[in-house]
Amino acid sequence: MRRLIVTEFLTLDGVYDDSTPWQSGYNPDDGQFKRDELFESGALLLGRVTYEGFAAYWPTATGTGAFGERMNSLPKFVATTTLRSLEWNAVALTGDVVEAVEALKRQEGGNLLVYGSGTFVQTLLRHGLVDELRLMVYPLVLGSGKRLFADGDRLPLTLTASRNLGDGVLLLTYQPATDTQPEQEP
Repeated sequence: MRRLIVTEFLTLDGVYDDSTPWQSGYNPDDGQFKRDELFESGALLLGRVTYEGFAAYWPTATGTGAFGERMNSLPKFVATTTLRSLEWNAVALTGDVVEAVEALKRQEGGNLLVYGSGTFVQTLLRHGLVDELRLMVYPLVLGSGKRLFADGDRLPLTLTASRNLGDGVLLLTYQPATDTQPEQEP
């Protein structure tokens, strides 16, 4: 059975939206981590917006070496209701997205890796489909923007690892917590 791994860039106040501008000025040592997580994966699972951005960049990117080759060669599964044709070794998830992801997880193969895709990740988290959540937290508060944890859903997590990547950026790795609360009698 495949594990579903989510990796996100976040600010301290949980903003994930359009990370490129707010990441400028920071230089964490994340190259080996990003390489390892990509090479440990058997496929990418992406939301439409992230897919469109990646598909516009990666197929023609130069100087990306083995990382770029791996990124381009992995199969991609895309959560979309609007795109009718996909390129870049990608197929759309069909039918109910939760059922489609459950079916992918039941298959043999390497990890399903989700980059970005915040709205899609919220759905995956809400339905208990995420096996591991890797958050690269930047030492910055934006005060506004799309937040990964914004809908008021309760999500107990267990911290399984933490690492200082330098420049104030922390890599925090979580797994869904097992319910340790005793049941209340009626």
